[in-house]
Order: sequence, then C-alpha cells, then structure tokens
Amino acid sequence: MGKNSEFLNGIAGSALETAAAGCPWPSTPIVAALWAQKVRRWHDFIIFNTARTVFIQDKCAVSQLLRSCFAAALGSKNTIMPRLAVHGGVGALLGHGFSSHSSPGGMSAVAPGILYLRIYRGMYDIMFVTEEILSLVVGTARDLVANGMNGECLGQSVQTAQCLKSHHLSLANALARVKQASSLGASLLCITGGSGLVQMLYQETLPTWFLSGGNGTKPKTTASASALEGYALAHFSFLCGVCVWGINASSFSKRRAKVVGIHMDFMARVLDGKISLGCEHATWRAYALGFLAMVISCAPNWISEVNLETLKRLATRLRWWHEPELAIALLERGGPRAMSAAAELVGDY
Repeated sequence: MGKNSEFLNGIAGSALETAAAGCPWPSTPIVAALWAQKVRRWHDFIIFNTARTVFIQDKCAVSQLLRSCFAAALGSKNTIMPRLAVHGGVGALLGHGFSSHSSPGGMSAVAPGILYLRIYRGMYDIMFVTEEILSLVVGTARDLVANGMNGECLGQSVQTAQCLKSHHLSLANALARVKQASSLGASLLCITGGSGLVQMLYQETLPTWFLSGGNGTKPKTTASASALEGYALAHFSFLCGVCVWGINASSFSKRRAKVVGIHMDFMARVLDGKISLGCEHATWRAYALGFLAMVISCAPNWISEVNLETLKRLATRLRWWHEPELAIALLERGGPRAMSAAAELVGDY
C-alpha cells in the first residue's frame, strides 16, 4: 500500500479488470470505490482501468467514444470534453496521458484517443466499428457542407471574382478537413481490426453503403456537397488499404490482389450499368475518380494485380466520363499486358 509498491498497480489493475469483466457493469464502481478508499493515490488509476469494462461490454459506449475521438481531433465544440478539444488536432485527441489534465473535482480528464487505445483490444465484437467509422467520415463531410462552407457559393454558379475566391478557399479548407477525418478513420479502423476489417470494408461495407444510398435518409444536397462525400470515402478507403497492405510487393500481395480486384470489379459493373446505386451520382463519380486517381499515382502495383478485363472496362467508362488521361494512365499502370488496350484507347482520340 505504500509508495514503494507501485508495481502492485499492474497486479491490482489486472485483477480488477478480470473481476469486472465477469460481473454486471454496476459492480465495477463499487469495487473501485472500495479500493480507492484504501489507497487514494490509486484513485485515478483504478477508475481509469475499471471504466474500460463499460466499453468492452457496451457497443453504444464505443460508438460514443469514437464520436468523441472525431470531435476532439477536428476541434468540434460539441465534444463531451470541450476543454481538451477546443483547437483539435493530435494533442486534443491523445492529450498527454491520463493524469495530466486535472479538473476542479479532482478527477483527471482522459483524452478520447488514449482511452480508445486502451480498450479496443478487449472488445469482443469489432465488426460494427467499420460501419460506425464510415458514418463518421461521411458525417464530417456533411457537417462541413452544412456549417463550414459557403452555401451561397456551393449552391449557385460562381458569377463574381469575390465569390469565386471565397468558393475556392472554402472548398480547399473543406478538403483539408475531410482528409483529416478520413486519416483518423483509417487509423482507428486499422488498429482495431487490421486487414480483416479493411477487407470487410472493401467487399461488404462500401458496396452496401453505395447500394443503399448511405444507410439512411439525408437532406437534399448540392452536387458539390455530394462530391465532397465521395472524395471523403475515396480517401478513407484508399488509406485503409495502404495502411494494412502497403503499396509495394509484400506478404499481403495475394490478399490485396484478391480484395482490390473484387472491389474494382464492383466499380466496373456499376460503371457498365449492371448495378444500380442508391447514392447520388455525384457521390459515386467523386468516389470512383478519386479512388482510381489515388491508386494510379500512389499505389500503381495495385493496378498490375487487377484482372486485365476489369481494367479495360474501367478505362472505357472513364473515357465516356471525359477522363481520357486517367483512363490511359490506368492502362499504363497495368503493365505490358495492357499496352495494346492503351494503344487502342490513344488511337481513338
């Protein structure tokens, strides 16, 4: 119990977590309170460790924690920890440990990112995390359109130099925020479930989202707003793939080739008109163009692993979308096997 027995923290913490995990949640604060009465110096340590059981057993609590991570990183004033998240960024997300920000009541505020890093390994069911993070990334884009960008310039044609300048500045800021949100989402998804969750994202979650039109109703938006959602999804999905599979040849190449090939075949079938989507056309167009552009420029090895017929179909539809440069670049990255198709495409212009 003395100051020289700090190593017992680990023993006490593990024992409390094991006991709490096997009991209904209301027993956790009782056990923690009893320990805190005996060793007041351990109060924050015990509360922090036993509180993790709530998130391990309750999906709603995990969902709220993920929302707090996004709110903190993006600087939202609506976060449940406003004092830590006024300016946003990594500092607000991760803080400086779980005992560096003491509140007037004596409890230490825990940054949401630190708390999530401590609890995700103990979650029994992680499959719902994919959809939750996806909705948060898309929600960020929608919130930016509703609150952060100039609606008068997004909803109208740009007619004056002043409005043009304002429109570009707003769009640039919005794209930066979307990249920040998608980077955070990709990081959280990859540390939570690794390649398994990313594979589910490519093969199940994203196709379902596009087919259902976003898994829910949303207010009518402009083409620019829908395009921002599509770009957010493209950046998010590409970063997830890069984080778990890399961009060069590796031990993950076989799985990457299979998953990316299935996803690009889905894209080709949509572009061929064989699959009808429920989302806005501007959203799908922004996603398809954004994802393919990022793969072409940053991960060309992915393309060389995709079936040649799929690449040809994608290139043909890109040409119909008046994107000849992207179509030719796609076939060029396909390697020698795609040279004849690329030559035919160039000859058509």
